[in-house]
Amino acid sequence: MKLPFIALLALLPMAQAAADSFSEQDLKVARQAISRAQASDLAYELVASLTSEVGPRPAGSANDAKAVAWAQAKLATLGFDRVWIEPVKVDGWARISERAEIVAPYPQVMAVTALGNSISTPDAGINAEIAYYENLEQLKNDTSDRAKGRIAFVDSVFARSRDGRGYGKAVPTRFAGATEAGKHGAIALLIRSIGTDHDRLAHTGSMRYDEKIAAPIPAAAVSNPDADMIVRQLKSGKPVRVALTLKNEFKSGLQSHNVLAEIRGSQWPEQIVAIGGHLDSWDLGTGAIDDGAGIAITVAALKMIQESGVRPKRTLRVILFANEENGIDGANAYAAAHGKEKHQLIGESDLGSGKVFQISTNVREAALPALREIAAVIAPLGIELGDNSAGGGADLGPLIRQYSHPSVALAQDASEYFDIHHTANDTLDKINPVTLKQNVAAWSALIWLAAQAEVEFGPSLKK
Repeated sequence: MKLPFIALLALLPMAQAAADSFSEQDLKVARQAISRAQASDLAYELVASLTSEVGPRPAGSANDAKAVAWAQAKLATLGFDRVWIEPVKVDGWARISERAEIVAPYPQVMAVTALGNSISTPDAGINAEIAYYENLEQLKNDTSDRAKGRIAFVDSVFARSRDGRGYGKAVPTRFAGATEAGKHGAIALLIRSIGTDHDRLAHTGSMRYDEKIAAPIPAAAVSNPDADMIVRQLKSGKPVRVALTLKNEFKSGLQSHNVLAEIRGSQWPEQIVAIGGHLDSWDLGTGAIDDGAGIAITVAALKMIQESGVRPKRTLRVILFANEENGIDGANAYAAAHGKEKHQLIGESDLGSGKVFQISTNVREAALPALREIAAVIAPLGIELGDNSAGGGADLGPLIRQYSHPSVALAQDASEYFDIHHTANDTLDKINPVTLKQNVAAWSALIWLAAQAEVEFGPSLKK
């Protein structure tokens, strides 16, 4: 499709700025990296290898250790300047068995999954009436004894969107719902799965207890169709009773590792452009979209730059974080070990293989012209320029909050991501090889130009 002449004119200042701020050689390397990424199958090969040879990898598990060994071997084979691991202490949690069924008024077995860190029910299980709440706020504001001695059911609905913004609104139900329900006297918590799908698969995810507020109670999610069924049975006007049995296991002080690799900078090696994803996953699927894709994208992006044969001015680093899912322990460990190092830019890929549609940043004002110029280089990939208030992902949080490191976000299309997120459906067939390549292309050009920029990007703007 041809652009109108006036639209072409509007693009000229940005295109000219890009030509003025970076050398022709730097722009050439960036464009070559984009072309190389769009022709490369490396990212898909990496995520296929990880999901097939290792599979699910909960923090502290035997498969977590296998994933660390896998990552070390892959990164070494790719020939980066340096590959190493750093220890991370984690607390392990594992599901053993789970079952839930409506026993009255109309018996139905439900698809259920324990939430991460949930305690077990008594061996005989729990059999109790449902206390219905439309959302977490309704539970918080309840001044009655409705929940006392019952199973609190919180029915928060997660709305689908391209940018996944509904997740932030829905996830407190999962994370804090058990404490709130316990505070109101409930003996267990059930929630509608934090997902946008209509599959009969339940979504797990991390939760936490605040024992200063209430004693821990078992917590689980039912699939969206089963949540609908609970609602329909409640509309009968008859009490709805549920039998719930969960058996889970805890182990503290387990060993995991962050895995890192880098290409050493030629001019300012002490300044770092760092990107990455998390190596761990939940146990239900094989961790393809969450976050095998992010691992593959960022590692492949680093490789695309290495294959250019031109050494970057700043050091390029990839970080494969430990235990993002159940504690962000790897992020905290990296911040403690490296937070005082000079980071030119940090970025994270943790939203599957959806197409990147926008670049946003959190950098100082003086760096914005350079970032706009970088945006112009990746614009042909279908990526528009966003604002300068990027929040960063979970693994970037400690670096941003504690050290104000400048960050970048490549927003991916999340329209279908939360159909699969934290379920048994998180498998390799959900990876889109075409958009996976587009992600690699965007990241490779971005990190190269960030490493070459004369201006320092940080510290980030205060929010």
